[in-house]
Amino acid sequence: MKSRFLRRLEQVNKELWLVFSLFALAGLLNSLVASQRVVLGLYTLPTVVSAYLYGRRHATLTALASTLLVVLLAWFNPELLGWQGKVLLPGGEWIDVVIWGGALMVTGYLMGTLYDHKTEQMRELRDTYNGVLLILRHFISKDPYTENHSYRVSVYASRIAEALDFSPERVEDVRAAALLHDIGKLDVSRDVLYKAARLTEAEIAEMRTHVEKGVAFLEPVGGSLRRVIPIILAHHDKFDGSGYHPTRGHEIPIEARIIAVADVYDSLTSDRPYRKAMSPFEVREMIAHGSRTEFDPDVVDAFLALFRRGEMEVPFIAV
Repeated sequence: MKSRFLRRLEQVNKELWLVFSLFALAGLLNSLVASQRVVLGLYTLPTVVSAYLYGRRHATLTALASTLLVVLLAWFNPELLGWQGKVLLPGGEWIDVVIWGGALMVTGYLMGTLYDHKTEQMRELRDTYNGVLLILRHFISKDPYTENHSYRVSVYASRIAEALDFSPERVEDVRAAALLHDIGKLDVSRDVLYKAARLTEAEIAEMRTHVEKGVAFLEPVGGSLRRVIPIILAHHDKFDGSGYHPTRGHEIPIEARIIAVADVYDSLTSDRPYRKAMSPFEVREMIAHGSRTEFDPDVVDAFLALFRRGEMEVPFIAV
């Protein structure tokens, strides 16, 4: 799993390469265009793109770099800007450059500010979304086990998703689906949920309905939560097709295959009314043995790597 520093370094490199590429493109177009005003317009492109993708700070710095680049071109090679000879004293052309540079800085600052405001609004929406998830999680819990189980599964599943190099957005979808994967148990009989003996066939059938019931609860929901519905629907499907539904292998959403491993690991390492918890090492061996039959082998490999590093340990009490 990549460290946060390496991810940040990779992102910075992408940003720099994009800006340099835009400067190179502007330079190429520069060589094909003779009009000074058109050429200056070409060098606004990196600033506009930086403002759109990265925000105020990037846009302002890119605007400054664009202005300095044009000044250097005007000083050392004025012909590229359509000037006739080197201009050593302030003149009409230099005034144009100064006005253009100032306007570009202001434009970059304002466009970048719009991006930052949008990002802040998205952050607020994300906080609201997380609050809704927290409320739903508390509604799910008919007993302390169910609430803490959903919490721990969400942590395990998120770590596996990160180990598989999921984007932050996909990791968040995995986390949300894991928090809500048992929401259908709200409509399952308490007698079945709390039963200390082996379930009958009829009770097993009722317990299995929690998947479809969970999906029915979430169907009216819009936005990001709708993305978790196929994940919840498939989280009891098995890699070899022997699960709740006949889907198999890569027909099952990868997010559901991740939650399947996390769900089994937490379920078997927790005390239940009808059995004592197994040791984490026993469950690890069971999951490893189930690779390619019950579980996706890539997910199992990621789980085993995390287990070896001691990253499959979560406190019992949800925080």
